[in-house]
Amino acid sequence: MKVLCLWYANDDELNYIKGAMPAGTEVMAPKGDYLSRFDCAYSDVKHLAPDADAIIALSVPEGALEIAKKLKVFSWMHSGVDDLRQMGALSLFKERGVKLANIRGANAVAVAEQAMMFVLSLAKQTLVKHQALQQRQKPHPVYADETRSAMLHGRTIGIIGLGQIGARIAKHAKGFDMYVIGVRRDKGKPVGCVDSVHGTDELHSVLAKCDYVVVAAPNTVETNQLIGKPEIAAMKPSAFLVNISRGSVIQEKPLYEALTSGRLRGYAADVWWTYGYGRAFPAGSGSRLAVHRLPNVIGSEDQAANADDVLQRNIQWGTQNLLEFATEKPLTREVSLDLGY
Repeated sequence: MKVLCLWYANDDELNYIKGAMPAGTEVMAPKGDYLSRFDCAYSDVKHLAPDADAIIALSVPEGALEIAKKLKVFSWMHSGVDDLRQMGALSLFKERGVKLANIRGANAVAVAEQAMMFVLSLAKQTLVKHQALQQRQKPHPVYADETRSAMLHGRTIGIIGLGQIGARIAKHAKGFDMYVIGVRRDKGKPVGCVDSVHGTDELHSVLAKCDYVVVAAPNTVETNQLIGKPEIAAMKPSAFLVNISRGSVIQEKPLYEALTSGRLRGYAADVWWTYGYGRAFPAGSGSRLAVHRLPNVIGSEDQAANADDVLQRNIQWGTQNLLEFATEKPLTREVSLDLGY
């Protein structure tokens, strides 16, 4: 079996993968100059991809999958596969009978911690009060609506998406004595630390009850543009919204209007919008309306998983997918090519 790493893997990473796989497995990786070693250029893999039985990847150079004619299994070192769907990989895998597995849950700890950081930072006006300190200006008047911190204790948090990340956010929220409501596709499946689980058809009624809403749903056809004007209108004006899912799950214009009109108290995100070539004009990424510059917004740019232990776990779990395939075991984290998760 030949395994191709679609990044400029170092010796320790290559040795780990080879040591975890059955004897005789060949592990290949590109060599060359790079801006990020987790990308790879097509020119550096075009001689390797045609012989690969398995691919483990953090990114895919255009054209690489098309020439990987022997490919039998693809291990994607991310939780979501929407990027693969957009590049046509899911349909290609389905056509060729290629198995797909991801590493859902590998970054759950880091992303859930980031989500709670956002909740706390919004509630406590962390950036505003830090800037006031730097300018030696105490927020005034004390206890006024615009200066006092919000509380988590006794408040209601709604979590949209109760996968491994959402379930961990619920656990953290309980540590702050919050009441936790969850929304998921299968509302009949209970989740620890979630006081009540609701279906997507109950989304508006759930939003109306929440002081904090965290979107942690996968980006699928059903969840794309999920939060728009009606959903924001259903929320309390005093509520905070946090997005650690995908930028496209929340509609930009209604969000901007709510944040600038006082209809929504604050917003935080690690994920932003992508307006891709051929699907938008002008193309680009980020906020066209400069949502990130608003005074009641805080954020980071795809940094939630940039944390201790995550890369090592990504490679470990990604390799486990390949090992399960090589030893003819069911793929623990197999992705449905029809559902996209």
